[in-house]
Amino acid sequence: MELVKFNLPVPFRFRYKNVYCIIDCLETEIQKPSDPVYQSATWSEYKKCNTVKYLVACTPQGFINFVSSGYGGRISDAKIIEKSGFLNNLKPGMQIMADRGFKSVDSLFLKKGCTLVRPPSVYANIKPTKDQVKETKRIASLRVIIENVIGRIRHFKLLSPHACVPVKNLDQLDFAIQSACGLINLQYPVRK
Repeated sequence: MELVKFNLPVPFRFRYKNVYCIIDCLETEIQKPSDPVYQSATWSEYKKCNTVKYLVACTPQGFINFVSSGYGGRISDAKIIEKSGFLNNLKPGMQIMADRGFKSVDSLFLKKGCTLVRPPSVYANIKPTKDQVKETKRIASLRVIIENVIGRIRHFKLLSPHACVPVKNLDQLDFAIQSACGLINLQYPVRK
């Protein structure tokens, strides 16, 4: 954590100095499994196809510091955070930045003494105030780092947005994602 804080990009230093990582999920389309149970477990309502879902975390500098194993596309964000081992990496006082999609996960982070930083408008169904709109824009401008990281992962042909991984290759998909993330960390930083 000290190394992350020491190298914290300037836009984070004033309001988000305790942000340890930014999280998001990456879904990769897979061939429709023949087994109906696997079809159901891998069906993604978001993508409208069968997928394998990964939790990816990066530091504010853009270095990938966590990638989960793959889970069926049906898994919720809360479950993937809970099952992936991500919480084991957290220490009290850390902040984790996420987007609106990460609902019902605040309690998981609070149990670890951490806080979730996400746009404020997700907490209520009322029209956001001007301050809430500003905060949403600030968070979105910083969260773009994880989007860029996921974009780099997508540059690998097997993991590209329109790739469909054959069922026979599913046992190699975790290795492919982890290898891609390792190679990305060897590239120039996403954020300087």
